[in-house]
Amino acid sequence: MRAALLALIMGICHYDAYCQARIIRGAVREKQTDEPVSFCHIRVLNSSIGAVSDIKGEFIVELPFGSDYAKILVTHLGYRSGTLRLSADKNDYLIYLVAEEERLDEVVVTGVSKATSIKENPVSISLITSRTIERTIESNIMDVLAQNVPGLNSVKTGPNISKPFIRGLGYNRVLTLYDGVRQEGQQWGDEHGIEVDPYNIEKAEVIKGPASLMFGSDALAGVVSMFPSIPKEHGIVKGRFVSEYQSNNGLIGNGLRLGSMGDHWQWAASGSYRLAKNYTNAVDGRVYNTGFDEKNATVLIGYASTRGYSKLNFTLYDNLQGIPDGSRDSLSRRFTKQVNEGALDNLKERPIVSEDEINSYQLSPLHQHIQHYRIYINNQYELGKGDVSLLLGYQQNVRREYNHPTTPAQPGLYVQLTTLNYGLRYNAPEFLNVELSLGLNGMYQDNVNKDATDFPIPDFNLLDVGSYGFVKWSCSKWTVSGGLRYDGRKVSSSDFYVGINPGNDFNQQVHPPDTSNSKLQFPALNQNFSGVSMSVGTTYQLNDKLSLKFNIARGYRAPSIPEIASNGLDPGAHIVYIGNRNFVPEFSFQQDIAMTGTFDNINASVSLFNNFVQDYIYLSQLVDAQGNPRELLQGNKTFQYQQGSAQLYGLESSIDFHPKNLKGFSVMSNFSFVIGSNTKKEFENKGINGQYLPFIPPVKWMNSISQEVKTKSRLFSSVTVKADVDFSATQRRFLALYNTETKTPGYTLFNFAVGADIRYSKSFLDQIQFQVNNLFDVSYQSNLSRLKYFEYYAQPQGASSGIYSMGRNFCVKINIPF
Repeated sequence: MRAALLALIMGICHYDAYCQARIIRGAVREKQTDEPVSFCHIRVLNSSIGAVSDIKGEFIVELPFGSDYAKILVTHLGYRSGTLRLSADKNDYLIYLVAEEERLDEVVVTGVSKATSIKENPVSISLITSRTIERTIESNIMDVLAQNVPGLNSVKTGPNISKPFIRGLGYNRVLTLYDGVRQEGQQWGDEHGIEVDPYNIEKAEVIKGPASLMFGSDALAGVVSMFPSIPKEHGIVKGRFVSEYQSNNGLIGNGLRLGSMGDHWQWAASGSYRLAKNYTNAVDGRVYNTGFDEKNATVLIGYASTRGYSKLNFTLYDNLQGIPDGSRDSLSRRFTKQVNEGALDNLKERPIVSEDEINSYQLSPLHQHIQHYRIYINNQYELGKGDVSLLLGYQQNVRREYNHPTTPAQPGLYVQLTTLNYGLRYNAPEFLNVELSLGLNGMYQDNVNKDATDFPIPDFNLLDVGSYGFVKWSCSKWTVSGGLRYDGRKVSSSDFYVGINPGNDFNQQVHPPDTSNSKLQFPALNQNFSGVSMSVGTTYQLNDKLSLKFNIARGYRAPSIPEIASNGLDPGAHIVYIGNRNFVPEFSFQQDIAMTGTFDNINASVSLFNNFVQDYIYLSQLVDAQGNPRELLQGNKTFQYQQGSAQLYGLESSIDFHPKNLKGFSVMSNFSFVIGSNTKKEFENKGINGQYLPFIPPVKWMNSISQEVKTKSRLFSSVTVKADVDFSATQRRFLALYNTETKTPGYTLFNFAVGADIRYSKSFLDQIQFQVNNLFDVSYQSNLSRLKYFEYYAQPQGASSGIYSMGRNFCVKINIPF
């Protein structure tokens, strides 16, 4: 009996030892100096497991028994991230990181089933690192990304309102993700931006081209994926304070984030506040009602075990945003303001905005209030030798636009959009170099008009359901990946009546059954859309330096509610939208071919694309019998959605020259152009009179030259000097039909920056940057700026028409990690 018991105990001990976690030990060193690299972030790819190297550059990672994790990612500020492949028979590693001017593979997670090197990914995708984001000073996060990604542009309505456009396509064709959750606001609206905290975005990834395979409808042009900061160091509370000031519009911004990570639990919290007054330029002076007041807050609570993790996230966005309308005095060209309503509002008699008011941080009573609340949970756990991930999210977007000067508390537009997001994905175990993923995702939406006076879209319900399969095969120098997806969308709404509110004589929604003295503005709607999307591509490693990529994709997009059902004024956009209920889904067929090279002194890439969009939906301005724009009251033009077909093609290239014999020196150059044409038969060979698509960016050439100097000073560890030259060519391919667009002259902007890393101790580093944007105070208008067309006079006095973009801007930004 004793012998049996002893054998049992020994067996249990043997089994327990057998099932113990695998311990990976490593040390990180700088390749050139062989010095330890302290406080590196270590992450096991496709898991929540991580660590931080100590002062000697050493780390320990514990892998659960039976796990087949193959790669570790090592990152540190000032070095290029490195990847390490684990061997089954080796647990001790020495890892070398290379300096900033050298490049290693960059890893992305957007649009793929597992973390993948950009080198291996046949889809055109760009990674914007935290270092790049921190060292680019712009008015908002979307402009930061557009400054660093060729092919990504912003359609702007002032400094804080930027809509992403990818290769000439935007609005509901570009999907924005926040930590993997699709951002659902009122994307069709021109006059508000992306509802995220710009100080809490750690990195971003941009897919250029149809990404419907993984995400479904609304990713026809691509995806902008932003990732918030998460704790990475065990046992201690770490944080970062960000503060900036911009002279042009007096922007004052401050942000603080804190976080900690234990053996199982992690938490993070952040908040920010940004305040700006009206911006200025040499032509217009201060541009009335372009200021903003923006607040953000986020909270993260996470739990990790040896088999996976769960992360619960809360975010709050609250923005008071000015709504410029461009009205001016015809003689002095000074901005005026609306003080009366309807027939009593005469453009020629509006009072001029006083100097005190236009220079104040106080917003006009005519502004918009955007609120966005989000709560979501991300889960990923092992399932056998595979893994399963589950995403559940709830978000609510509340948008109020105040446009009644006599009753400033009464919103003209007041809509509340509630969205439930879901996603489930299974990654099967790798077999014969094949990775297989199966998933489904979608959303449910409910949109409600609240106490408003203008109703551009009806109340509606929307249900999206999609399923997909994705496969990746690697062998020798080849990587082949692709998949197939099916989507279905159901949209429904009830009859929507509008009548006169006897209390204030404004319009109001009238609810059945008593609809007397009202009109039916939106008849009931019940429509279904469906589509199949696909993607297949390959990457071939010509050698260890050169990669050749080719990808073809079929994208799908269901018509949005504004496109099929709108029928009213959007007061913030100053546009009356009219939809068409006979629209069918858009389908695109895009081909991409690219070559990338990574050498000792230079990294370069070039990409060609060609995109056919079937049943392309676009806006066309309506005119009267004399060819003049059809207007409702004071300059509110009318646009109707149309459907045809389109072709967009172009090129993007980038070069990063960093000679090894010139430490810290770098020259970067990005070039892009796109041509977009409406291929509808009636516009064939019509040029600007209907053939060219609107909002197509001109040829852009962005260049920067920088020199980083490492010092032996105990205070300044490094100093960086940088100069940028951004050239935008004259846009001669514009939509002149019905005066929708006009020719836009080219311009060149110069920026200059000096930055320094100030080290107070081995673990406390202050990064400070001084920058001047538009150094020579160039007066310019971008053809992607909606303010260019905010003009009330057909023949204004002087040489200018519309509103010009921001002039010279002195900026200072401080990042203090602690």
